[in-house]
Amino acid sequence: MKNVIKLQHYYFPWELEQEISKFVDHYNHHRYHESLNNVTPADVFYERQREILTTRDIIKRKSMAERRRLNQKKPSMLTSGSLVQV
Repeated sequence: MKNVIKLQHYYFPWELEQEISKFVDHYNHHRYHESLNNVTPADVFYERQREILTTRDIIKRKSMAERRRLNQKKPSMLTSGSLVQV
């Protein structure tokens, strides 16, 4: 916060209050926290953490299954144009 606030010049108190408010909103609602399993503090507060982590796990499993399926294909099936036999 110091790096953001101290770099600007604020000529009115309400300008500083507005910037602090923006920072707090970003920190609590948009920034993922590693200590909270990469969810926002707002997600933890509103008890959305379990749903978010479950959704991420489902997507991860699908992605890994698709990669596994593609990696197990023969190279001749993957190349376009000329066929390469192994």
